[in-house]
Amino acid sequence: MVSDDIFKRRRNHNNTPKYALLIITNYVVCCTLFTLDAKLNWFFGLTIILLGVYNYFNIRRNIEEFTKPVIIAYAISLVGLVLLYFIAHNQL
Repeated sequence: MVSDDIFKRRRNHNNTPKYALLIITNYVVCCTLFTLDAKLNWFFGLTIILLGVYNYFNIRRNIEEFTKPVIIAYAISLVGLVLLYFIAHNQL
């Protein structure tokens, strides 16, 4: 049995930074959309627009957490999403 001093459970992801949750959310939503259909439709566009609005307001609310390394990681994750889109749609 592990004592409470060594292993403390995180409750409701309180210790996960907001920018990490934002990047994870972007990948989950986009990966779900990329597997739906080979062609773009109105639902795909609407969801991407709503995800962009969510990102904008989330960044504005937590602007103090977005330091230069975090902004670079966020930009790399967005480039990764674009690459993932092209890879997913070239294989279908």
